[in-house]
Parts: sequence; structure tokens; C-alpha cells
Amino acid sequence: MQTIRITTFLRATLLADAATCAIMGLLMTLFSTSLSNLMALPSPLLFYAGLSLFPFSGFLLYVATRGKTVAPLVWAIVVGNALWTLGGILILPAGWVTPNVFGFCFVLLQSAGVAFLACLELIGLKRSESEAAPAFQRS
Repeated sequence: MQTIRITTFLRATLLADAATCAIMGLLMTLFSTSLSNLMALPSPLLFYAGLSLFPFSGFLLYVATRGKTVAPLVWAIVVGNALWTLGGILILPAGWVTPNVFGFCFVLLQSAGVAFLACLELIGLKRSESEAAPAFQRS
């Protein structure tokens, strides 16, 4: 497995992702009933989705605070964020929920935010991998 050095860019992105996960997790778990009333989204969905963000936030924090890591850990983060984004997008047309305008915007905006972070993490991963690749020089 390829060991990569966590670049400043990747570290900052992972820390931003960890912070947003922790904040959203707190808001969604502590205020699931109020948010449910505001957005017409099921309270249990908000609560458990928020709860699921805490271990992910901890994992992000763990990876971000290492000097080096293996690339598959960062790939797992990118894939996890991509799946969260996909779930957020698919939940609307699938009819699993029928949010009001606020709920619809909330789902789309948080999906867009997570997709943006996944893209930044992918860029950071590629930069870290390119720095870890051996430099071959022709003589």
C-alpha cells in the first residue's frame, strides 16, 4: 500500500469536513424534532443521520492529524462522501421523503456541500500521491 504524506491542503480539507460533520451531527441530533417541523423531513431520519456523522467526523480527525497515511483511507473518505451525496440526491425522487421547500433545499445544499468536500479531498489525495511517487530522472 502506498504511504502518502498528508499535505497542508488535504489536512485542511479533512479538518473542514470533520468540523462540518460534527456541527451538522450536533444540530441534527439535538434539534431533530424542530428541524423536522421546519423542513417536513422525518425526525428519526434527521436524528440517525446526524448520529452517523460523529464516528465519521472522528475518523476524519484521526486521518487529518497523521503526518502520513495510506491512500486507501483517504479513498474511503472520498467514497463515503460520494455515497452520502448520492443518497441525499436519490432520497428525493425516490419518494422516501416528501419535504417542503426548506427540506428540499436542505437536502440538496448539504449534498452539494458534501460533494464539494469530496472533490477537494480527491484533489488533495492526488497531490499527496504525486508527492509520494518516486521521481525518475533520465540520464
